[in-house]
Amino acid sequence: MQLTITIPDDVVARLQNGVGDIARKILEFVAIQGYLSEELTAYDVQRMLGFESRFELDAFFKTHGVRRDYTLEDLERERATASAIFGQ
Repeated sequence: MQLTITIPDDVVARLQNGVGDIARKILEFVAIQGYLSEELTAYDVQRMLGFESRFELDAFFKTHGVRRDYTLEDLERERATASAIFGQ
């Protein structure tokens, strides 16, 4: 989906702050906020930003200081998923 938004020029100038691709910066911001609010999964963010591996996504999150607390429920869910996939 392609989306068009209108942002005042002075705000764009502050957002750009030396960044060449303002559209990419806004996309990254939306992806981070969606992830932190749990509206998006890590996989959703990976797809949105065009990363080919989870390692790229993890590096992106680290660069931007993004951290979501990993709970016991997260571990249990991932363990159940792994068991279903690998049959253990």
